Amino acid sequence: MSRYTPAEIEPKWQQAWEEAGTFTATREGDKPKYYVLEMFPYPSGRIHIGHVRNYTMGDVIARYKLSTGHNVLHPMGFDAFGMPAENAAMAIGGHPKDWTYSNIDTMVEQMKPMGWSLDWTRMFATCDPEYYGQQQALFIDMLDSGLVYRKNAVVNWDPVDMTVLANEQVIDGKGWRSGAEVERRELTQWFFKISDMSEELLDALDGLDDWPAKVKLMQANWIGKSRGLQFSFSLIDGPHGMDRVEVYTTRPDTLMGASFVGVSPDHPLAKQLERDNPEVAAFCAECRKGGTTAEALETAEKLGYDTGLKVMHPFDNGWELPVYIANFILMDYGTGAIFGCPGHDQRDHDFCTKYDLPIVDTFLPLDGAHDIQAEPFVPAKTEQVRYTRLIAGNEVQTGDEAVDAAVDFCEANGVGQGVTKFRLRDWGLSRQRYWGCPIPVVHCEACGVVPEAKENLPIKLPDDVSFDVPGNPLDRHPTWRDCTCPKCGAAAQRETDTMDTFVDSSWYFARFTAPRATTPTDMAEAEYWMNVDQYIGGIEHAILHLLYSRFFARAMIQTGHLPEKCAEPFNALFTQGMVTHAIYQTRDENGRPVYHYPEDVDLREGKGILKDGTEVEIIPSAKMSKSKNNVVDPVQIVQQYGADTARWFVLSDSPPERDVEWTASGAEAASKHLARVYRIAAEIAGDQTGPQDGDEALLREMHKAIHDVTMGVESFGFNASIARLYAFTNVLSKAKAGAAAKREAMRALAQLMSPMTPHLAEEIWQLLGGEGLIANAAWPVTDDAMLVEDSITLPIQVNGKRRGEITVAKDADKAEVEKLALAHEAVLRVLDGAQPKKVIVVPGRIINLVV
Repeated sequence: MSRYTPAEIEPKWQQAWEEAGTFTATREGDKPKYYVLEMFPYPSGRIHIGHVRNYTMGDVIARYKLSTGHNVLHPMGFDAFGMPAENAAMAIGGHPKDWTYSNIDTMVEQMKPMGWSLDWTRMFATCDPEYYGQQQALFIDMLDSGLVYRKNAVVNWDPVDMTVLANEQVIDGKGWRSGAEVERRELTQWFFKISDMSEELLDALDGLDDWPAKVKLMQANWIGKSRGLQFSFSLIDGPHGMDRVEVYTTRPDTLMGASFVGVSPDHPLAKQLERDNPEVAAFCAECRKGGTTAEALETAEKLGYDTGLKVMHPFDNGWELPVYIANFILMDYGTGAIFGCPGHDQRDHDFCTKYDLPIVDTFLPLDGAHDIQAEPFVPAKTEQVRYTRLIAGNEVQTGDEAVDAAVDFCEANGVGQGVTKFRLRDWGLSRQRYWGCPIPVVHCEACGVVPEAKENLPIKLPDDVSFDVPGNPLDRHPTWRDCTCPKCGAAAQRETDTMDTFVDSSWYFARFTAPRATTPTDMAEAEYWMNVDQYIGGIEHAILHLLYSRFFARAMIQTGHLPEKCAEPFNALFTQGMVTHAIYQTRDENGRPVYHYPEDVDLREGKGILKDGTEVEIIPSAKMSKSKNNVVDPVQIVQQYGADTARWFVLSDSPPERDVEWTASGAEAASKHLARVYRIAAEIAGDQTGPQDGDEALLREMHKAIHDVTMGVESFGFNASIARLYAFTNVLSKAKAGAAAKREAMRALAQLMSPMTPHLAEEIWQLLGGEGLIANAAWPVTDDAMLVEDSITLPIQVNGKRRGEITVAKDADKAEVEKLALAHEAVLRVLDGAQPKKVIVVPGRIINLVV
């Protein structure tokens, strides 16, 4: 082949790998195992260039580990349940299953030409009954172990999609897909008891040495361990059966600054009051329309309803505080009640300003002055060195010291107990939708809630459903919903809620170890392949997916589906940056932006021009978005340049943890470089010259390249490895060496490039007579002796000005170095027969002459 033709080369080697079963994971001999996994995709129907970067990073590691003698597991699957499929069915007709599997087929067709070293024999989708049937078995085992329970809970309700939303799915008070105003409703829901593992999940973060520090911090903050005081305010003339309001606070040092007590609209006190008071009922109903996320509560207007009730301050029976129902208090955080301290909390300050309540600074200023009434809120005050009035004496306290001292004081005076709590709440898994894993329980009038018999699993979703009306089709499907009780045989009804899709992705990594097992896992396979040695995915999954997976691993150990070593399922985690692209836009007659596809824009002289001559505005390095038309289609890139060019570019231009901007010029440059590498290989293949003086120098450079590229791959410095490969290519192209040395160096270059550009590497390997597939060849090993330089080059300075340089033996003594320096032609001209006043030789660095 006279030139580099990816369209011919790449399919040929993909077929060769498939026929040889090169990437089929096997437990071969006594080789060490290595499990590399990228977070699996949702089957949207198209892969994007972000997928290319993500999976190519994993592929580099997988291919490298295969060549270093490991049994490698590198699987692929699809996270396939969820609302988009139902929305598509409602929008275009058809069935979510057909839409999903069609998209999976399309994406597999797009993925395979990328040449990723995936074990396609293990592929599954989470909507496969064989997968979610085992998930149902897991659920039943977790229910038996007390890790699952059912209770009434206030949830985010999307009135259009008619389903529960997680807090993270509520954006600015609206459903993330429907855009409808979210309401708070009380429903009977299923929960995983993740909160029972709060302390363990938090403490174990310290042992995750190969996780990014920012991810561990995000998880620690989400779990949210805090020490505070739990106590009660005595309620004055409260409703029947209610004589106190219990509060948990992390700021007991501000208790003397209390201005009011607030309760959630879902607090038992508020619920009792709304039964008999239409105004209270109307206010609470309005509050329940708001979002429940921290962001929503912070940004919403602070509203309260004065109940007319009072409570007594625990330190002064004559000090009464009003009780408000407030829209910014959630029932599932703390006790659902707070005391407001406006002097030291912005939210409470806003509330007290709105309702004309007193504002008191509970801390003495640093100059020892008395309390300041109703001054503007200064957030920095809470960070100052402070003295709390709860503590006798004049000892100055700071931060946590003041909190601890206040807790001690309160305990000593019989006001509550010091308590450690966690922000993490139990995981609500119920979703009122069709396209999800059915919860495997039935409701029987005689027996109550009964888990389905395992021999009846999987409980498959019915195919004959329609989406012509909103809501869950399972609720109106009597032949599926109506069943018999597995315990007593009486008529019963199935649970029509399905599981949160986060459940599907919380154990898939374990299923990949034995994807066809008739139990959730095969313990022997899990013992061998687990843990995941390297997990790769986006930072957007840093909290929920990773936290839920850590919980599920522990739950699977508890239920006998994973070995003890798997409590932390991911040994190392890498979070990659995004691939970005410029946005090209013009404006319509109303000034609104009109976005143009990259292929429709001609870039020249720093400007973008449309075919009709219109100049476009260029917004550089923006996140790729279909709505902005700045997406890059990998299929088109493969057709134009080949997969190896796409792989090389996304790895070369930026450290993998940072964003990389895709540019047409960058892709073109990458393609030209790979074509150059091929030309050099073809020239070397035809070279018949004998040994040359430059052989040793070339082989030394080869071993330096092997060392540096290996270090880069092992440390995720792919861009550094590629930079070294560029440099070595230049050395090889200019080398004055014989054919044998060049062939050896070229084969090494092909091996070093093979994780990044596997098709080109295979072609060069074959061209130069390499044995078998390069994918199976052992990784080149550095000869450390070749890294040691026998000679060094030293610059010569005369009166501080550089005049030349000399090359000397590395172990040459000072006298020999001085002699050679004085004999240098440039030095002789400067001296002009005179002798230098001083010669200073700095070993290994420089020679200075003073004349």
